[in-house]
Formats: sequence, C-alpha cells, structure tokens
Amino acid sequence: MRRVVVTGVGAITPLGEHADALVQALNQGISGVRALETPWVGQLVSPLAAPVTAPVENHFPKLRRLMLDRVAQLSLLATREALGQARMDFHGDAGLECGIFWGTGMGGATTLEQAYVESFLNHAARPRPSTIVMFMANSSTGQIGIEYKIRGPSFTYSSACSSSAVAIGEAFTAIRAGRLRFAVAGGGEALLTLGVMKAWESLQTLAKPDPEHPETSCRPFAKDRSGFILGEGAAALVLEEASSAEARGATILAEIIGYGNTTDASHITQPDAGGQARAMQAALAQAGMGPGDIQHINAHGTGTQVGDISETNAIKQVFGPWAHRIPVSATKALHGHLMGATGAVEMVAALGALRTGIVPPTAHLAQPDPECDLDYVPEGARKLPVLDTVMSNSFGFGGNNAVLVARRYLP
Repeated sequence: MRRVVVTGVGAITPLGEHADALVQALNQGISGVRALETPWVGQLVSPLAAPVTAPVENHFPKLRRLMLDRVAQLSLLATREALGQARMDFHGDAGLECGIFWGTGMGGATTLEQAYVESFLNHAARPRPSTIVMFMANSSTGQIGIEYKIRGPSFTYSSACSSSAVAIGEAFTAIRAGRLRFAVAGGGEALLTLGVMKAWESLQTLAKPDPEHPETSCRPFAKDRSGFILGEGAAALVLEEASSAEARGATILAEIIGYGNTTDASHITQPDAGGQARAMQAALAQAGMGPGDIQHINAHGTGTQVGDISETNAIKQVFGPWAHRIPVSATKALHGHLMGATGAVEMVAALGALRTGIVPPTAHLAQPDPECDLDYVPEGARKLPVLDTVMSNSFGFGGNNAVLVARRYLP
C-alpha cells in the first residue's frame, strides 16, 4: 500500500477567505456567527447564521458566474487555494492522473430555490436554461474538473454532514491502493436560503439566539446548548502519493493514515454511539494505532443535546482511560455547521493544529454538561508539548459516520 500525503489545503469559510485565516480565527476564538441581512430574515424564528462575508462573486467574470451556483463558486475558490499551495497544474498529462472526490449535502440550493419561487409565484416564468446544471449535486465536481483540467475519475458524495469527510477518505483509499497519483478532495455547501433554513427550524435543531451575545449561541458540550448555527463554505485538500510529492519537491503538510466509515442502521436523525465508535476504531485500525496514540480530536460537536452526549460516549468507548487525556475541540461553535462541507473544513482545522502544535478551543463552554465530561479545551487555544497525530470526526443524518486520522509526515 502506498503512503498518502497532503500537499495543499484551501478553505473559504465564515472565518475568512483562506485556510490560514480559518486556523488563526479558531485559535483566537473569533466567531463567524451573526444575524443575516436578507429581505426575508424576518420570516425566521432565528435570524442567525454563519455566512461567508467575502465577495465571492467578484472572483469570477460575469459570464462565468451565470453558470455557477454559490456552492460551486465557493468550491472553486477553495480548490484554487489548495492547488496553488501544492504547486499543481493539471493542464498537461498530469490531469489524467488526478481524481476529484467532492462532498455536498444539497448541491445548488440557491438555484433550486430560485427556480421554485419563480415557477410557483409567476406561472408565466421560465427557469433559466442553466438551472439544472447549476443545482445538480455534481455541479461543483464538474466545474472543478473544467476549471483546473482534471481529467481522471470524479465522484460526488452526499451523506449529509459527513459528505466531505467521506470524499477525503475515499480519495485517500484510491491513492493508497495505487489507482491514482493525485486527488482533489473536499466539499462545499451553501444552504443559507429561506426554504432550507425554515426546514431546519422545523426540525428544532438550530440554536436559540442568545439575546445579549448572539455570536455565542452555538455551545457544543455545554449544559445550556440548544443546537447548531447553519453556515456555508468550502474546503479542499490535495492528496498525493508520498514518493510523487518527494520527487517533485513538494511541501508535505501531513500524512493521512486512517479512514473509518460505518452506518448506524438505527435511526435517520438520532446518532448512535456504537456506530460512531466503530468508525473511530476502524480508522485507528487502518492507521495501525492504539487509543494512546491520538493526541487531538476535532469533534463533530454540533451543540445538539443528543449528539454531543452520543459523541462523548463514543469517544469514551473507543479510548477508554485515554479519553479524558485527549484535547477535544468542537470548532462549529465558531464557524457554524457547514453541513456537507463541514468534514473538509474541520480536517483543514485539524491539520492546522498539527502544523502549529496548537489545538483550538471549544468556544462558549461556560457551563459544562456533567454528561459531557471530556477535555474540551474550554479555556482557549492550547499549545501542546507534543502533537503528532490528530483525528477528525464527522457524523451525518442517515447514520453515516466518517473518521479521518492524520499524522506529521516523516520520510
């Protein structure tokens, strides 16, 4: 089996336009949560979200924008940064050796909602001819291939909140098995539309706004937690076979060494600690590691009552006496829940911790839940004396669990 390394990362999130901005903001405890400024915000019970505030559309010519839903724009920008850091150009034959592995929960939600509004409110209206190709789930995947001339196999994964973690894990598997030399892997999501947000409200999983400090409304693992804040964004990783990266003198950021994927098979929305534990155990087994070898976990940590307890119990089940010694960070408190993009964004955050030796905090954890009694780094970012191996958890509706393990690269 071949070794698989990361040679580039990119991210555009509510915390900034680049991967470094994400890592720095998390370590500083900066929140991307704010009140939405849209004409329809008054129709929401909770007006809070974690939007990307950068002028995304300005990066694309007008004619190009006409074919790109917001999720595709975000995905292209994250990929651009990752490829730039990796110093990769696929305009030649290298494009044949690269695959695209991309995750999204709903694809082009903005375009789809616009088409429905126009069709149902104006019977004489005709959706734009580009509607289908803008909202289809694999639109971002196709646009990445077109923009960057990647001509190998491409796959789009949709497993709710674990989508982009699955994409990274499957890319890792393909390179490890020798099927590809390179892969662009990650995910994007842009769900801040009226219809989507009202649907999440009806499920009663969105956080209740804190009247005094709304930016602190998402409180994973806290006793007073009430849910998550919906966000948007994208993140991308360039994965590469290790000997290839060394041969071309690439800067190797980390090595992916383990991936676990399981299905709860119990409930469509209620998480199962057993299924989550099996995914973590599978990732550890593939990595050839024991419970004492993981030095940091980026938790799924949504801030829901049931979800946080389930993940806490799963970590205890897998790590036993080591569970209370591992710093566990739930970064959704700051960047929001990016649904299909969240696994990739949090993997970028975990790799940032690996690079800097600093683990980000679980923000707004002033009142710990007695049932969530692990080390969630509530005091703020923490410098660790040793940080060589990290785990990132992503668990999605439908019962899909995806776990990734990475370590500092040693030739």
